[in-house]
Amino acid sequence: MIKAVDNKKTIAELTPLGDSAVVVTFGSEMSISTHKQIMALMNMLEDTPFEGFVESVPAFTNLTIFYDPLIVYQTYQGKDSSLISPFKIVSALVEKKLASLTHHKNQPSHTVEIPVCYGGEYGPDLQDVAKINGLTSDEVISIHSSGEYLVYMVGFAPGFPFLGGMSEKIKAPRRSSPRASIPKGSVGIAGMQTGVYPISTPGGWQLIGQTPKPLFLPEQNPPSLLEAGNIVKFIPITQHEFLKFTKER
Repeated sequence: MIKAVDNKKTIAELTPLGDSAVVVTFGSEMSISTHKQIMALMNMLEDTPFEGFVESVPAFTNLTIFYDPLIVYQTYQGKDSSLISPFKIVSALVEKKLASLTHHKNQPSHTVEIPVCYGGEYGPDLQDVAKINGLTSDEVISIHSSGEYLVYMVGFAPGFPFLGGMSEKIKAPRRSSPRASIPKGSVGIAGMQTGVYPISTPGGWQLIGQTPKPLFLPEQNPPSLLEAGNIVKFIPITQHEFLKFTKER
């Protein structure tokens, strides 16, 4: 493990992941400030990649940077004989970027509106979430659809967004018995997080609604409607609007 330090303060910790990736960790707690650091470093790598850079993948508290070890070694090793491994070479390159992280401006957040039909067959757990929080179903819908949600990361299933910023008023634990199959487009709640299932998959989140809008787009590049850093707004729609949207596709 390597610690990146600025003014005697640890900015991040760098650890190897196999022989072709380095994980840059910015602490142990999910927060907007940590997310901004992750996105700033990711944008810097996209704007000015080092030789051998492949891609970077953001998560809640870290950024995993993938690289081609052969290209890295052949390009940089001769410039500094003390850098004897691709991991140390990449770590040194990343440390230089971390030193100027505070001067980098993040890209403006892109807002994506997602229509949701709440309750009924589309949200079988809506009443349970309401009961847990001492609310009516309409109040849960109002609170959930009035928020703006930050996409912290995409994972678990192709295109699945982990969203932060949900009101504590509608938090709910995972189901005690996960479902074997959840319809694609299902909008769920687990703890203080909300998210959307892009494909049919097993899962234990409380389902409060469903969107007809596809989130996983395998024929496109990138194949995910949402990316880390996006802002999501949920727009309530009726069952009629849901079915109309589905037929039009």
